[in-house]
Amino acid sequence: MDWTKIYESRVTSAQEAVKAVTSGSRIFLTGNVSVPQKLLGALADYAPNLSDVEICQALTIGPADYVKPELAGHLRVNTMFISANVRKAVQTGQADFTPVLLSEFPLLFKRGILPLDAALIHVSLPDEHGFCSLGVEVGLTKSAAETAKIIIAEVNQQMPRTLGDAFIHVSRLNHIVPVDYPIPEAPMGDEGDPAIVQKIAGFIAELIPDGATMQMGIGAIPDAVLKYLRDKKDLGVHSELFSDGVIDLVNEGVLTGARKSLHPGKIIAGFILGTKKLYDWVDDNPLIELHRTEYINDPFVIAQNERMVAINSAIEVDLTGQVCADSIGPKLYSGVGGQLDFIYGASRSKGGVPVIALPSTTLLKDGTLVSRIAGMLKQGAGVVTSRNHVRFVVTEYGVADLYGKSIRQRATQLIGIAHPDFRAELEKQAKELHYL
Repeated sequence: MDWTKIYESRVTSAQEAVKAVTSGSRIFLTGNVSVPQKLLGALADYAPNLSDVEICQALTIGPADYVKPELAGHLRVNTMFISANVRKAVQTGQADFTPVLLSEFPLLFKRGILPLDAALIHVSLPDEHGFCSLGVEVGLTKSAAETAKIIIAEVNQQMPRTLGDAFIHVSRLNHIVPVDYPIPEAPMGDEGDPAIVQKIAGFIAELIPDGATMQMGIGAIPDAVLKYLRDKKDLGVHSELFSDGVIDLVNEGVLTGARKSLHPGKIIAGFILGTKKLYDWVDDNPLIELHRTEYINDPFVIAQNERMVAINSAIEVDLTGQVCADSIGPKLYSGVGGQLDFIYGASRSKGGVPVIALPSTTLLKDGTLVSRIAGMLKQGAGVVTSRNHVRFVVTEYGVADLYGKSIRQRATQLIGIAHPDFRAELEKQAKELHYL
């Protein structure tokens, strides 16, 4: 059958499409800035007709009416990464959190550990062959959609057509909801003290060699690093995500991918977060390929890139090098994301540069200044990157290279990059712990 006839026969409204979700089912929700807003809103409205529907997701950006307390018993989120819009629901027990490496997130569905009854996805208009692109979020969605029994798709005129392993044919879409609204913008670099962020970025940039392949995590620091790389040569990108900062580096001839040992000449990622400028730039751009997260984030794939640079953040680091990045004490805050995937991958890469970056202090709500270099992690804190995986730790006071270093040497180096106001106390704690 002509694909256009298949398409036309499956077009429906969001309100009708979500009626395919039945009580007791497990559904996948496309995330990041690709959340299908019309479908999600319709599902929240329809929820009183349902019971015990589980919504599996990772990071989502935007309103989260679907986790409102009044929908308890109807919809329940099971998130594998705690984004700000569902954090309170997780912390109060109204939503679930499943810890999992980002590289293994799609495998939960593909291997039938969490079999999916339906997937809510968000795609571009079909091309002349009937293929829709998954647009700005391919990595977490491709495998989940393929394994779901039913696919309910928003087809958005404003979704960019990204290339790579990014396509799904209209014949796979059971219910099609045409929409026309802008993809939400999520600019990087708005958080943290700009002066501190710039100092940290400068130290990291000094570690990055010519010909490096880079992974940039979410946040102000990875984005700021890009501004310090204009004198570098032949940089490349292999990252779970990238943002607007790469555009200028490409235009200036810094980011060429010419020396990448895997996918030379290509920017490789799983999803993108940024502004409309970025979305327009990636549209049908053969320089960029988006792939499945289980490929992008596989440490043994990452390690094939020589001079692999991984830049990730932390909540606190203890004097032995343990990195907490997903909780504040026992209070769940985010998730492992791709941190361990890339830190381990970069550490196995020839000439790799695995970096954990964080400001030396944080200001609590009551105005108390506390050190993020700690004698010990807070009770109940989660270890995302173990002391066995860590190498470079960077604050605004410098770089600690912990690889091959004893606990005594690590403690000394980490105290040296702590805020000066806390160094004496950290040295005292280190002696009490018999590190020094």
